[in-house]
Amino acid sequence: MTPLLIVLGVIALLAVVVIGIYNGLVSKRQRCNQAFADVDVQLKQRQNIIPNLVEAVKGYAGHEKETLDAVIQARQAAVNATEPGDMAQAEGLLSGALGKLFALAEAYPDLKANTNFLDLQDELSVIEDKIAAARRFYNSAVQDYNTAREQFPGSLVAGSFNFEVRDFFDLGDDRAALSTPPSVDFG
Repeated sequence: MTPLLIVLGVIALLAVVVIGIYNGLVSKRQRCNQAFADVDVQLKQRQNIIPNLVEAVKGYAGHEKETLDAVIQARQAAVNATEPGDMAQAEGLLSGALGKLFALAEAYPDLKANTNFLDLQDELSVIEDKIAAARRFYNSAVQDYNTAREQFPGSLVAGSFNFEVRDFFDLGDDRAALSTPPSVDFG
């Protein structure tokens, strides 16, 4: 009878450990989902400001159609992206297009003085800060989740219950391009 109790005790202990690891992974996965939703909300706010920004610039620099079209196309690509990697790439292109738009605005003193444009620019700046913070939180949550699913014994539970690797929200190769100021030539 004693060996049977020992075996049952070991099985019960293993079950408790597996349940604890499983619940920990579920909690970390949910934190990733919530963090991604936070990033998505901030990105949507930025995407919603862009048409107003383009309209404000159109009033002063409507003949700069190529730059305005590039911003609109980049915004549409960002709206259509759904996966973190695709979103990061699309948002990187959008940031580059917005950089060109703001560089373009430098050539139009009346536009730079327009309160609507300035308000939109300030609002966009605040949202950019929120996006950066949300992206950092998301990447931290992904780091915790991926680490937990790869460490032993979590890797055994993660593999058995199909806990997939999460991708970081990273600008990747586009990071260098985004940190380089755009060149604007009006000549």
